[in-house]
Amino acid sequence: MKRLVRDICNSQPYQRTTQPNDSDRHDTRNYAYATVRRIPAETLLDCVSQATATKDKFPGLPLGARAVQIADGTTSDYFLTTFGRSPRTTVCQCEASTDPSLSQALQMLNGHATQGKIQQGRLISMWLDQGLTVPDILRKIYVRCLTRGPTEQELDTLTKMVAESGSTELGLEDAFWAVMNGREFMFNH
Repeated sequence: MKRLVRDICNSQPYQRTTQPNDSDRHDTRNYAYATVRRIPAETLLDCVSQATATKDKFPGLPLGARAVQIADGTTSDYFLTTFGRSPRTTVCQCEASTDPSLSQALQMLNGHATQGKIQQGRLISMWLDQGLTVPDILRKIYVRCLTRGPTEQELDTLTKMVAESGSTELGLEDAFWAVMNGREFMFNH
């Protein structure tokens, strides 16, 4: 299995950019470039939980079970329903929706799925207690959420934002929230 995953990840089609070039800009049939897709509901919730170090509880599953493990279509979760989880009344994957909606935006901006989980996970306070600097914590946030470090511009912008906030901890939580609400976190690109 490891070899198959390595072969897929190292293949040119898998590594294609989402930015078309001049020669393939109008090519929509030959997969000349990757398309940006919204991450499915279950995967997005698992990403949020993993990035914030929190555990979800779903009916009939143990604490910490992943949303992708839910087999029962009747198991309901507001986040999953909002982000278009399939009710699984048929075997067709077409029941799932990845179309954006206002309720999804509000859920990410104001809902428990982001700010509540950031506070519940207590990563920011743990890192501050360990004596890490603001730039070090911002780097950790980027690696947890985007599996890459921040660019110099991103680091400078967020460091200034944290410095201007009334509280370092709240400023870092806001930075964490901003990274999780970014396009790079919520879309497969």
